[in-house]
Amino acid sequence: MKKKCFPLLSIFVFFFFAVIPFSNSFDYRQALSDSLLYFETQRSGRLPYNQRVTWRHHSGLTDGLEQGVDLVGGYYDAGDNVKFGLPMAFTVTMLSWGVMEYGEYIAGAGEYGHALEAIKWGTDYFIKAHTQPNVLWAQVGDGDTDHYCWQRPEDMTTSRQAYKIDEKNPGSEVAGETAAAMAAASMVFSKTNPHYSQLLLHHAQQLFEFGDKYRGKYDKSVGAARRYYPSVSGYHDELLWAALWLYKATDNQSYLNYALQNALSFGGITWAISEFSWDVKYAGLQIIASMLLREEKHKVHKPTLDQYLSKAEHYICACLNKNNGTNVDRTPGGLLYTRQWNNMQYVSNAAFLLIVYSDHLRQSNQQLNCHEQSMGPDEILSFAKSQVDYILGSNPMATSYLVGHGPKYPTRVHHRSASTESYKHNKGFIGCTQGYDSWYARPHPNPHVLIGALVGGPDKNDRFKDERGNYVQTEACTYNTAPLVGVFGKLHGLENAKFSSKASLVSSW
Repeated sequence: MKKKCFPLLSIFVFFFFAVIPFSNSFDYRQALSDSLLYFETQRSGRLPYNQRVTWRHHSGLTDGLEQGVDLVGGYYDAGDNVKFGLPMAFTVTMLSWGVMEYGEYIAGAGEYGHALEAIKWGTDYFIKAHTQPNVLWAQVGDGDTDHYCWQRPEDMTTSRQAYKIDEKNPGSEVAGETAAAMAAASMVFSKTNPHYSQLLLHHAQQLFEFGDKYRGKYDKSVGAARRYYPSVSGYHDELLWAALWLYKATDNQSYLNYALQNALSFGGITWAISEFSWDVKYAGLQIIASMLLREEKHKVHKPTLDQYLSKAEHYICACLNKNNGTNVDRTPGGLLYTRQWNNMQYVSNAAFLLIVYSDHLRQSNQQLNCHEQSMGPDEILSFAKSQVDYILGSNPMATSYLVGHGPKYPTRVHHRSASTESYKHNKGFIGCTQGYDSWYARPHPNPHVLIGALVGGPDKNDRFKDERGNYVQTEACTYNTAPLVGVFGKLHGLENAKFSSKASLVSSW
């Protein structure tokens, strides 16, 4: 009898797993490991004894010295040697959110410790940068002078001037985002390091109060950031975002009241947005606010939270091409396409929000309501996975845009350190223009693989040129990779569950 049943069992197993979105999957566990390694590459400051990216060395050891503060540490944002506070804070917020949602899966992959290290490298720096309740050092280095040079961070001769926001020079965006990052991180460390968690929360609360009381656009106060990370959306979204994270971290009703009372005037329930990024936080905060409806205690706020929900669904439906009007464009190969420059940041953020929202729908036994149709959580998850698989190589170029992952990936990433000989192997000084002549202009692949970096990606027609000078497509940023940590953790966990179920099903026959 068993011999007759096994063919039927095989057919059943094949069809059962064919209908769920995890066939032809990639190695998400390795992708998770790779993505966390990237943050070690981007470290500034004195590197620890357990640094795994050994071709990097100490750098920026005098940051803040001219201003009389210790600003050593933190992350370089991309392929340059500047520490921009706003995108760095968003990076840490997204890393923390990913660990909060999918820490169990990340731990199952053996990467939980590395994830905490990535977060703490950023929050340790924020503690240093927040020198007084109403003072936050928002940037170290100058993008203009930095971009004139092609130097390893270990050799920097460019300006290391530091820029701050204070009562007379406000910057609500960077204060709000740093508050959000520290609040989110405080939740991550609440059990493993409760003292550190409380310290982060203390800084977060002070920064939020500072950013709210002394309102103003940060790129007016920090002019050096304007050409590189201008605040297009203003600071209202960061203040709502920070308030919601502080509510999650403290359960203090005053923070929720802030998000409810300012929902209309700050655009939380009026802006229908189809992108989510280091600058535009509306979609993320709308999703967080809408998910509060799961809890009975929040039903009293249902009228306002329902309006947040409507805008959250607009974003999700736009990604799924289900709105009757504004949707996110797609390339012929199926990739979400928001804009030419560093498009992958919008893709990785969308994949994260889609997966988080699909989990929310599944846990609350709900459907997504788009224009005249509804969609279940599995459909949303399936689309999110398609975006991740495109990143990892399921695309017309058959290229993994996560560097170092898979058989084919970009080898000429626009990155000063990766494209230059290691300081540990050659301590000889490489000058400003010498770097351009000797290393930037080389047609050969970079001497170092920037493992785990998510580059800007292909154009609207799925075309990609692996050229160092093509920074629009080949430069990677910390906030590109940050949301993928949670995404890869989740998909790895689901893959494990799939194969465990498969094995259990077969063994039971």
